[in-house]
Amino acid sequence: MEEIMNVMQWLSALLGLAVTVWGGYYLVTGLMSWRKPLDYGWHPNRTRFAILIAARNEELVIGPLINSLLVQDYPVDLYDIWVIPNNCTDNTALAAQQFGAKVLECTAPVRSKGEVLEFAYRRLRGRGYDAYCVFDADNLADPRFLAEMNNAYMAGAQAAQGYRDSKNPYDTVISGCYSIYYWMMDRFLNGGKTGLGFSAMINGTGFMVSAKMLDKLGGWHTETISEDLELTAQCTLAGETVHWVPKAITYDEQPLDYAQSVKQRRRWSSGTLQVGEAYFSKICARLSGEHRVSLADLSATLLIPAYQMAALLNVLAAALSAALACPRPSLFPAAFLTAVLFQLGVTALGSTLAACLVLTVERKWDRRMLKSVLLYWLFLLSWLPITLSTFFKKTTVWEEIRHTRSIVPQALIR
Repeated sequence: MEEIMNVMQWLSALLGLAVTVWGGYYLVTGLMSWRKPLDYGWHPNRTRFAILIAARNEELVIGPLINSLLVQDYPVDLYDIWVIPNNCTDNTALAAQQFGAKVLECTAPVRSKGEVLEFAYRRLRGRGYDAYCVFDADNLADPRFLAEMNNAYMAGAQAAQGYRDSKNPYDTVISGCYSIYYWMMDRFLNGGKTGLGFSAMINGTGFMVSAKMLDKLGGWHTETISEDLELTAQCTLAGETVHWVPKAITYDEQPLDYAQSVKQRRRWSSGTLQVGEAYFSKICARLSGEHRVSLADLSATLLIPAYQMAALLNVLAAALSAALACPRPSLFPAAFLTAVLFQLGVTALGSTLAACLVLTVERKWDRRMLKSVLLYWLFLLSWLPITLSTFFKKTTVWEEIRHTRSIVPQALIR
């Protein structure tokens, strides 16, 4: 028994050290978010954009996005809105045309959003576009989005991620937790990486990539379910920085219930594992060369599923160690449960304080967010079984999350 207890103690210590180092690094990253963001200055409106919207059964929600893009504070002759319907069983294409977008019908079956974007890139290449901006059909774009991306591009950015805000933070506890999560990603992750001089993370929607960058990469070739993380890896390996443009704001609709949330987060976790399997060895092989610091930072992101599993194993090992230290076997269950509850309490407290902090610094406080703040720790904790399941069976096909209503956030109501 004593030998088993020693093993558990050593295992807990090693896992605890790994979790502390990884968490400490992201604590430093978060603190660096208080550095002033890069100022791209003001530049003449010259960038010619192709706006790409991969859409699957989005007839009911795509209109407001197109409207928000048509009223940009940017010359209309410098951008085109391209909707790429794929695997649709509704009238998405007709709705897009009626609202004023161009339609590029993707007739080939596709398994991922990346394949849709690759199809669009092949069709549009050579038409004189300087850069491509990507949105999801349920998004809304701030009127300054294209102008701010033009400033970044004219300042030299070849890839850039904008601020991902939320359309519906007050709908449900789940949508509120998602909103907190994205505000944290905006402020502490991308803001912190920028503060350290590292590459930001392309985050699925509201981003820009230049035609030159895609030509350098040999085209839009992403093969995983997480085309955004894969594109980030490709840019970093190519020695290019993904810039953070917080003034280019996109409003995104968040899932409303737990079932939708599991479906989406399972896809994210699967995609992270896929990108890790495809790129981790390439990144490690380049760590001794140029851009090694940015590559090391990227490798930490790809290790998120491993970190989540290490955190889970650390809790179990620490609890088993505490239980085995009891003088009587009858006390084992109580000691084990007490240790687990203590770890959960620390996690809940830390997550709640972090949620309060991001709501404060991002000026998002609203009494309607209280339930989401109090349950945010549980939202994060629920990620562990989702990630664990993806180690055994990954999501490999991009499945739609149906949106059935139009929402306009208060910030866009004039």
